[in-house]
Parts: sequence; C-alpha cells; structure tokens
Amino acid sequence: MSKPRCLLAALVAAAIVPALSASAAEPIALFDGTSLDAFYTFIKDRGRDDDPKGVFSMKDGELVITGEEWGCVTTKESFGDYHLVAEFRWAGPAHGDRKDKARDNGLLIHSQGEDGAYSGTWMYGIEVQIIEGGTGDFLVVADGRPEFALTAPVKDEQDSGCWVYDPEGHLETIHKGRINWWGRDPAWTDTIDYRGPQDVEKPVGEWNRLEVIALGRTVTVVLNGTLVNQAVDVLPREGRIQIQSEGAEIRYRKIELTPLATPEK
Repeated sequence: MSKPRCLLAALVAAAIVPALSASAAEPIALFDGTSLDAFYTFIKDRGRDDDPKGVFSMKDGELVITGEEWGCVTTKESFGDYHLVAEFRWAGPAHGDRKDKARDNGLLIHSQGEDGAYSGTWMYGIEVQIIEGGTGDFLVVADGRPEFALTAPVKDEQDSGCWVYDPEGHLETIHKGRINWWGRDPAWTDTIDYRGPQDVEKPVGEWNRLEVIALGRTVTVVLNGTLVNQAVDVLPREGRIQIQSEGAEIRYRKIELTPLATPEK
C-alpha cells in the first residue's frame, strides 16, 4: 500500500473506533480473566466439551490455548452488530506438522450451522486470521455456498492466488478462500517467527490489540490501531464467535464485545 493509502487507512481507523464506541452499549466480557462460562469447547475427533489434554485453560488471568489439538472455544450465544476487542500474544511453541511453521490461529465471526462442519473442526463462518505475517487476513471458512460470502475492495492483481485489500481498489466477492490484509509481504513464507517489512503485529511475547467491528453489512479489522482490512458486504451478518486452536500456543487476556446500534437500512 502506498503512503497515501496507508495514511487513509490510519485516518479511517482513528475515526471509526471512537465513533462506534461512543454510541455503544455496555461491553460484554466474553473473557475477563476469571471465567470461560461464555464458551464451550470443540476439538477435532473429540467433539464438544471434551478436552482431556487441557488445550483450553486459564492461567494467571489469561486464556491459554496450547494449539496441541485443533479446535476452538465457541460462544454459547450468537452476536451481530458489535465492536469486538481481543488482546493476544504468542507465548510458546508450535506443534506437530506446524512445529517450524508460522504461528497460526484466528477467530471466526458470524459462525453458523454445525460444529465441525468445516474439516471436522470448525463451524462455517468468516475468519479474521491471526498468523505471523498475516494477522488481519479475511477467510471465508465454508464450502462455497452462497450463504457465506465476503465482498471487499482489492488490488487489481492477485498475489499468489489471493486478493489483497486496497481501500481504493475494485470490489471482489468470494465464497471461499481469502482476502489478505493490505501490508502482507508478497514474499511471505510459512516459517515460524516470520515478519514482513510492513507488519504491524508486535514481536512474539508482546501483547497485540485486535479489533473487529461488525456493523450491518461491513466488517472492519484494526490491529494495534491500524486499519488492516475491511469488507463492505458480508454474509451471514450474525452468528457465534469461535476462537481457534490451530497448532501454536496463544494467550488472551481480554475478549470483550460491545453491542452496537443496528445501522439504518
């Protein structure tokens, strides 16, 4: 992204977050360091609320996700029109066939349908990726059906088969696959500790603030105060929230959701 476009993204982020927060209701602490009561667990090949290895636990006021098995914690309730804040840090090793690969997790919003419908692991939904070098990427986690879709402005040319967010670009709609954040390194490799020259994610061990603003048709992603991706039309527009375990240890100290007023049609 050019410097003018980067400045535009920063200005949009600076304007949108305070404006939405000012008109919002009281926040809901999905995780505040004391309880996981808002969630249930789902682990591949185990199912719901069966976590003998302690993939998901609380320690020192943090939600610890070891990544040793693939799965998620999923909200018991569905949500639409909100400002979600998740504060996370990478805190340990990667596992299995991802031992030497980029630390990878993510969260899925607007999740609907059956647990494990996608690859036996996740409910269908819209993923906001958390991966070294690619935090803020969008993915449609589904089977191509029209009920799950994402439209965003993108660059004219794809990068390694993926569209790349550009606030001044043309609109593209996807029903599966991904739209990368604007600064993702074209030379990105799936390597542990990877960092690109434009990354805004902090080093391993430091806390990051990821904000997801889902309002009507739109979803905006802000990482550490910088707007990194934005979709202008997303389907579905509400659903459960899934926090993934996908091969690397990650910790959260805050997962908070503030309901927003539904925009006028």
